[in-house]
Amino acid sequence: MTRPSHSHLRGRRINPTAITGSETAADLIDNAFLAYNAGRLREACELFSERMLSAEVTVGMSLTGAMTPAGLGMSTIIPLLEAGFVDWIISTGANLYHDAHFGLGLAMHQGTPFANDLELREKGVVRIYDVFFDYGVLLSTDAFVREVSAREEFQRPMSTAEYHYLLGGYVAERERVLGLSRRSVLAVAHDLEVPVYTSSPGDSSIGMNVAEQALAGSLLRFDVSADVNETAAIVLEAKRSGGRSGALIVGGGSPKNFLLQTEPQIQEVLGIDERGHDFFLQLTDARPDSGGLSGATPGEAVSWGKIDPDMLPGTVVCYLDNTVSFPLLAAYALARHAPRPLRRLYGRRTAMMERLIGEYRTSLAFRDQRAGEAADSAARPA
Repeated sequence: MTRPSHSHLRGRRINPTAITGSETAADLIDNAFLAYNAGRLREACELFSERMLSAEVTVGMSLTGAMTPAGLGMSTIIPLLEAGFVDWIISTGANLYHDAHFGLGLAMHQGTPFANDLELREKGVVRIYDVFFDYGVLLSTDAFVREVSAREEFQRPMSTAEYHYLLGGYVAERERVLGLSRRSVLAVAHDLEVPVYTSSPGDSSIGMNVAEQALAGSLLRFDVSADVNETAAIVLEAKRSGGRSGALIVGGGSPKNFLLQTEPQIQEVLGIDERGHDFFLQLTDARPDSGGLSGATPGEAVSWGKIDPDMLPGTVVCYLDNTVSFPLLAAYALARHAPRPLRRLYGRRTAMMERLIGEYRTSLAFRDQRAGEAADSAARPA
């Protein structure tokens, strides 16, 4: 007997073909990732490839967790940048610092999480879970950051995007001297003019070395207000130029909030009419019930104005280890979507800021007018 059709039963029938071992990663995801967290990963891949990579969408990515020490800079992030799939980045400083090791020709090694850490300390070996490297890697990278940051072009306040652009240029030059290529996210972001921000610039070895130089009289300072306004300008430009804004969130933490707070900055603080990011895709292992930002859901983000409520049905949260989900997402997108033209947003920062400032001044004048009208009304006799 055929049961009547029901809206809840219109989903794709679970009827996968047998795995043969010859499948591509994208084919495997389409065929076998049908339910539970695998199903969410397939939905994330489809959202990213079919909607977020549309020509009119500007994609911002936040990055937390020790991704670059595990090699994901080279394997995953750089291919996404080169394909035009990520237009701007907010990262922890630690990811950018450890990324620089590779561009400087320094070695990271596969290890084990079960090593004796006292023995590692005695041998001068540093451990990030199961990634091992010599303590000298830190000292060499510190020396490079200090030497470069002491140069004349760094002796002024600047946004973290400008700092990383300049630093990335020196990393790229070191790669060329060493005969290396496509090793450092910073170097590739410099070449492709992808702006890279850090939400808490003092919270990494890069920030620590810049702080050391401040004690010695360096004039370099990170302008966090410029970071807040520049990132808001990127999102406003995406929307005002007839496009949309997509948030690809790898992990959570401060970079996630810094990416999403661009909309409250536009709406709540600057008083500019806006509705929120159009797409929200998060890869995370954080739970929502502990109340932390890392696990906060797209629905909760709507309540802050961070996400356009009309776009909420199209959001996806994938609960997986990002060292598993992120490369699979990239493999799927690169297989299913053609490269996009590079936006080269770094070189457009001034023009985007001019638009933001113009709309802010218009909003401010309107608020002042309304306040004056309210004061006049209150002063009139009853």
